[in-house]
Amino acid sequence: MNLLSKSLFKSSRTICVGLAIAATMMVSGCASHYVDTALKDVPVAKIKKIDNPQPVQLLFEFQSKGATSSAATNQLKAQVTEIVKKSGYFSQVETTPVSNGAILSIVINNVPLTEDAASQGFVTGLTFGLAGSTVTDGYICKLDYIPSASDTKISKTVRHAIHTTLGSAGAPPNAGKPVSIQEAVETMVRQIVSNGLNDIASDPSFK
Repeated sequence: MNLLSKSLFKSSRTICVGLAIAATMMVSGCASHYVDTALKDVPVAKIKKIDNPQPVQLLFEFQSKGATSSAATNQLKAQVTEIVKKSGYFSQVETTPVSNGAILSIVINNVPLTEDAASQGFVTGLTFGLAGSTVTDGYICKLDYIPSASDTKISKTVRHAIHTTLGSAGAPPNAGKPVSIQEAVETMVRQIVSNGLNDIASDPSFK
């Protein structure tokens, strides 16, 4: 597990999942991660084309159940910034105020979708992998865009999830292929942010 994965596990509710996975792997050697398939990458044909993109100040924050996680925010900031830059919706993306006063705020909140995740992993470990369980982390991305101080705010919300199976549990029906936790997180962030940006750019008030 690399620095990004450790930071996300330690700085959010996922620490429970991380401990459960670690305990299970020591006993059964079996833990798999899947990105939920309900949300996908934005199809090329549906990407909004912007004729006259404007500069924007980007504000990003990662939360766990509504509480700021500085470590995860710092680890994911570069990826989120790159996604916004490559979207083509803005002429430049800065961390400081821009000339037109435009501000884009992106907040990803990690919320529990599986109750008592640590206990599930513990039970799986005690049964030497014969019993299986699935832990699901939900993510809610809220995007707020203000073109200028005199304009109305545009707000969009996008949801995603990452599933982790422990022991002998099979892949959830709404899951893609098994991937590393790093790839799962990076895919989730890419899809949840890019879909939200496209929703913002497609709004009639966007300029």
